[in-house]
Amino acid sequence: MYKSNQQEENDVTVINKGVFNDNSDLMLSRLEKDVLNEHPDYTIIEVGGNDCNFNWNEIIEKPKEEHQAIVSLQRYLANISEIVKKMRDSGIIPIIATLPPLDPVRYYQTISTQYSPSIGNWIGKLGGIQHWHGMYNYHLNKLADELKVPKIDVRTAIKKAGDSINLISEDGIHLTAEGYNAFSMAVFNYLMKWSDDQILTSNR
Repeated sequence: MYKSNQQEENDVTVINKGVFNDNSDLMLSRLEKDVLNEHPDYTIIEVGGNDCNFNWNEIIEKPKEEHQAIVSLQRYLANISEIVKKMRDSGIIPIIATLPPLDPVRYYQTISTQYSPSIGNWIGKLGGIQHWHGMYNYHLNKLADELKVPKIDVRTAIKKAGDSINLISEDGIHLTAEGYNAFSMAVFNYLMKWSDDQILTSNR
């Protein structure tokens, strides 16, 4: 979140309200307390990687049954829409960040070691975790365009920043320090360009 200081033209306060292992259900439930009550001018929304994940323990116990993602795609998109609406109703400008990329090979190695090698076979039959992750990201992009929400494509920026082995940690999903640097530079570059465009538009 970003709050401007009216007394200092270039003074901006950044408030980090990110929570480890968060998903859109949890984000929506804490939105008023953690975000709306802070009265920021802008808020970057970055959520979805945990939504499209699965309860791997349930899959190990019942591998032949059908399983859903932790937050279904439909509910995920509904949650994002509601978060955007609540922010706008509170006078906050929402900005959506796309989902950072993952490394499917190392991710499979992590969950296979942590749970069971059979998980890779199960998720592979559904197109693979990269398919699910990409599907959520695709629809997030589409929703941002439909809602006319400013969007930061951190996914593409991180992919272009270098080798994924240096940008994504050993678990295949969380970013390294170098990856977070690429993420933050994508945000910074977008906000600088966006703020310049806003100034040009207001001066017309």
